[in-house]
Amino acid sequence: MAEIINGRQLADKMQAELSTEVAQLKAAGLQPGLVVLLVGEDQASQTYVKNKELAAKKIGIFSEIRRFPESITEVELLQAIEMCNQDARFHGILVQLPLPKHIDEEKVLLAIDPLKDVDGFHPLNLGRLFVGKPTMIPCTPYGIMKMLAAYQINVAGKHALVIGRSNIVGKPMAHLLLMDNATVTVAHSKTQNLAALAKEADILVAAIGQAEFVTKEFVKPGAVVIDVGMNRNASGKLVGDVKFDEAAPLASYITPVPKGVGPMTITMLMEQTVAAAKKQK
Repeated sequence: MAEIINGRQLADKMQAELSTEVAQLKAAGLQPGLVVLLVGEDQASQTYVKNKELAAKKIGIFSEIRRFPESITEVELLQAIEMCNQDARFHGILVQLPLPKHIDEEKVLLAIDPLKDVDGFHPLNLGRLFVGKPTMIPCTPYGIMKMLAAYQINVAGKHALVIGRSNIVGKPMAHLLLMDNATVTVAHSKTQNLAALAKEADILVAAIGQAEFVTKEFVKPGAVVIDVGMNRNASGKLVGDVKFDEAAPLASYITPVPKGVGPMTITMLMEQTVAAAKKQK
């Protein structure tokens, strides 16, 4: 039976260390600040933003949420971002995705000052990651790397399969694993014989947003299984992309949902906000 990678426990430990660091920065006259721009009423986004706010408060980071109606124009949102770019109280700016259809996501991400891009989604920061010189890293893959390190899971020379190719998780995840000397395959909706391919992987990262898609047929005995998914199943229960009860008996390590990757994503956001504050000073 797999050992559970407890993201909640690791996040609590890291957040306690961050709060000590923030207290020292505040004593020296610097309070890290984060602003979150939230457009519309998407329920999942509301929950994420609330969790981010709670974490910031716990750590001692000054945080503000700016809420906008779904009807906001692209120009108005870009103006709001520019105001945050100019506001010295905020060292980190986060625009909660997804955005309404009438707003160009790429334009919005480009508008954020790369120094304040604590989500790591600005093309400049993604480019730095892809050439092996990361500054701001997308928080979910960054958190996963921290989890692997905390559990002393060495990825060098291992075959890693990432299911999903988004700019938010899949692609940056593949690059971080490559930087740690894993041999990486990226799979997606058009990949053929996906289960057979997955069964060859020593490290399996599922980031496709489909409830319990990864079954025992995908898991090589002894593999490390990382579940990025946050879905509701037919009965409304929160589940991952991995069918936990089938994968856990086969895997050597596995992340649960909840209390797995989620708390680490938020922790890395806080860590990068503190790092940004120190750099900007």
